[in-house]
Amino acid sequence: VLDASSLSFNTRLKWFAMCFVSGVFFSILGTGLLWLPGGIKLFAVFYTLGNIAALASTCFLMGPVKQLKKMFETTRLLATIVMLSSALFASLQSYSLSYIPYARDA
Repeated sequence: VLDASSLSFNTRLKWFAMCFVSGVFFSILGTGLLWLPGGIKLFAVFYTLGNIAALASTCFLMGPVKQLKKMFETTRLLATIVMLSSALFASLQSYSLSYIPYARDA
């Protein structure tokens, strides 16, 4: 993980923008691929990548340690748990559904 304090503000801002835009793109792409045959797996992969990229984008603005501290503050703890568990469960559920024969044909 890059040390955000060693990067200039312009560099951090550029990396934030690139990660954020790619995160939004991957999330929208995953949602669009959901309607294709076998799209559940593609949805899980791209939507999870989108969420990770969007979270990584804020690491460039405030640094990873500060971001983790803020995410796990008592006022944000519930939202953090819901967001992380939904990303995890969506990925796990979509992979388990892909092993059911009728789910692959959908």
